[in-house]
Amino acid sequence: MIHNMIPGTEEQLEKEMTSAYCGFDPTADSLHVGSLVPILLLMHLQRHGHRPIALVGGATGMIGDPTGKSQERNLLDIQTLNLYVDGIRSQLERFLDFDESKPNAALLVNNYNWMKDFTFLDFARNVGKHITVNYMMAKDSVKKRLSADSAVGMSFTEFTYQLMQAYDFLYLYKNLNVKLQFGGSDQWGNITTGTELIRRTVQGEAFAFTCPLTTKADGNKFGKSEGGENIWLDKNRTSPYKFYQFWMNQSDEDSEKYIKIYTFLTQNEISELIEKHKAEPHLRQLQKRLAKEVTEMVHGREELENAVKASEVLFGKSTADDLKSLNAATFLAVFEGVPQANISVSDLETGINIVDALTDHSGFLSSKGEARRDLKANSISVNKEKVSEDYTISKSNLISEKYILLQKGKKNYFILIAE
Repeated sequence: MIHNMIPGTEEQLEKEMTSAYCGFDPTADSLHVGSLVPILLLMHLQRHGHRPIALVGGATGMIGDPTGKSQERNLLDIQTLNLYVDGIRSQLERFLDFDESKPNAALLVNNYNWMKDFTFLDFARNVGKHITVNYMMAKDSVKKRLSADSAVGMSFTEFTYQLMQAYDFLYLYKNLNVKLQFGGSDQWGNITTGTELIRRTVQGEAFAFTCPLTTKADGNKFGKSEGGENIWLDKNRTSPYKFYQFWMNQSDEDSEKYIKIYTFLTQNEISELIEKHKAEPHLRQLQKRLAKEVTEMVHGREELENAVKASEVLFGKSTADDLKSLNAATFLAVFEGVPQANISVSDLETGINIVDALTDHSGFLSSKGEARRDLKANSISVNKEKVSEDYTISKSNLISEKYILLQKGKKNYFILIAE
């Protein structure tokens, strides 16, 4: 998890309890799996007795970090920004211990609080004069955007981002004794500008390290589903089932790499798991353990168990009881995109013959003749249980008091929704 490090960083961490921070830009009301590495690094720090500080960039988020971007980010208004900051704060509290009675209690800070009253003139005098334009332009994030290949260029707003991030480090160094900043490898330039500003303004010594950016073996970007959607840490944006499946769907090569990064398993546990997986790759033990560890860490044991049950419903051997035990959100996530039809609760109270349910009430099958043939062929299931022509659907079939799952063969599904 280490890409680059300022000399002396390791010695500093061994010497004393060190306050270290990492920044999160509030570009949405939730973080996504791309933010998990810095979160894990904060967790590692706290587990080893150091003090983790998460900086939510309420001020820098109003500008947008040019690093890795080919064009300028849309600027956010203060109301939206506050909404995003609150969302991120509530997520970070799930991973870090904020108990103030502990000497290394985690702390969450928002740079808007110390930037909002900082006038431009003061910033130019007290910060800008210490870092030369030559120094700033030598950074890769700036060089790429100012090169002849860039059709967009860089606004002054974005150019100042590097100085603002550097000032955050100086402010935290002076006010909270923060001696270490870390982030992704693309942040190296911004972070080291902070250590340089500390050296030039208060003759202090600060440290930095970066972690490699997570990549996939096939060259595609990590952190997105096969459909190109972000995998979010908020279960309302990405359901725990989908989150679990994201990790289950990783290749053997990627799973071997990710289990070393995204879990707290020991080296021995990981080595044994890799050997077992290589001996029986069809069992997908690496993917299962990776998905279990990360889903439980992000969403908790109950949501993990729901996700595992849901996976078995769709891909394994499961019973009607397993299906009925799913909550509504997980059920809908599993059967996303499956055709649906509404059905009245009063009809269910009376009872609906399966042939009518498959045709008149749903349109799942085109005719009653087809329905009877499929029922005789034993290819129709209600909530994963095979049924015959004399079967009656009733309220007792409802999953989460709302849904009934019809199925033809192995892969054709239809959902009845009680209203």
